[in-house]
Amino acid sequence: MPTTTQKDYYGALGVKKTASVEEIRKAFRKLARKYHPDVNPGDKSAEEKFKQISEANDVLSDPKKRKIYDQLGFYSDNIDPAAAEAYARGGGFGAGGFGGPAQGPSGGGSRTYTQEVPFDFSGFDFNDFAEGAGAAGRRAGGGGFRDIFSSIFGGRGGAETMQHAEPGTDMEYQVNVGFWQAIRGAELQLNIPRLEVCGNCHGQGYIEHPGECPQCHGKGQTTQKSGSMKFNVPCPRCGGSGKNRAVCPTCHGEGRVERSESLKVRIKPGTRDGQRIRLPGRGNAGTMGAPAGDLYIVVRAGEHPVFKREGDDIHLTVPVTLSEAALGAKVEVPTIDGRALLRIPPATQCGQKLRLREKGVPSAVKEGQRGDEIVEILTVTPKLADERSKEILRELAKLNPEDPREALWKQV
Repeated sequence: MPTTTQKDYYGALGVKKTASVEEIRKAFRKLARKYHPDVNPGDKSAEEKFKQISEANDVLSDPKKRKIYDQLGFYSDNIDPAAAEAYARGGGFGAGGFGGPAQGPSGGGSRTYTQEVPFDFSGFDFNDFAEGAGAAGRRAGGGGFRDIFSSIFGGRGGAETMQHAEPGTDMEYQVNVGFWQAIRGAELQLNIPRLEVCGNCHGQGYIEHPGECPQCHGKGQTTQKSGSMKFNVPCPRCGGSGKNRAVCPTCHGEGRVERSESLKVRIKPGTRDGQRIRLPGRGNAGTMGAPAGDLYIVVRAGEHPVFKREGDDIHLTVPVTLSEAALGAKVEVPTIDGRALLRIPPATQCGQKLRLREKGVPSAVKEGQRGDEIVEILTVTPKLADERSKEILRELAKLNPEDPREALWKQV
């Protein structure tokens, strides 16, 4: 049966086994700059090399992960550190799970029995150190390292495999709408690319043909080697079924294909800039029958030359004459619904803000509620073109001699 060797993380980074964490990280940064996919667009070998050094750095820069790797010659997140420690102390797995003393058949002194390799670790996924496993094999592979040691003690064998169903991922799609579309609502026709279940293999990632698997000859297992240990693992071609399976030519083993879906999306009146609209089950399809993710439509609303929107309130600046600000007046101002009458109180100052209640945007989340319109007053100083107007203003200044900067000087 075919065998594969363990991964050499130290060799991948070009460091010694005694290298410090800082030396390991420094070596990784140097290689990452060389092999990063952004630096080598389209270079598959560089991409694969970058994955290898990233994996090596992840393990060796973490003291706990590195210790397990040094003890066993490979690493998985599901390995129990205590079990790895026991294996390293005992020099190997014993007949009861690890090497250890056992009574002889006569009941006399104790003798040590050490079970030699190979061990039957079938039913588990060793993709962390096994190379060449196809996508269909990975999809139909077994459990994880978290079950390895319980399998040793429990003696479970055979070609059990577990299906790995993964829910689809959520998606975000940004749409740009106009100022008035966001306020009044709109219906948009969108074409959104997403991963859908492959119709050729129905999401399995493989096509089944008559006969037995040509790699394992119907046994459902292959042997892989890591150092002095051999492991019987599910066949990467057939996933442990022993059947003649081939990678689906349509989805190339992924079980999903990318297609554009036409969707009609309703933008509610009052939708705010940055608001997310959730469409359940419209995200990427899951694998092996798992549910699809959700689609989130992110709305980006346009601006207006006069109206400025803040939440559900509308802000704008309205110019008034000096006499209107001083004496008070009623003036027409624009709103998103048309014209409205605004009362300006006497002695209104430039920059003062007046409120028109419920003249803002209808709320998209609270039915029946509406924002306000906030009007900022801009007092326009008249351009005096004749002596009579100037004389009137001089007379006005004599009648009202107050100093508008008096309060400022007090604060200074």
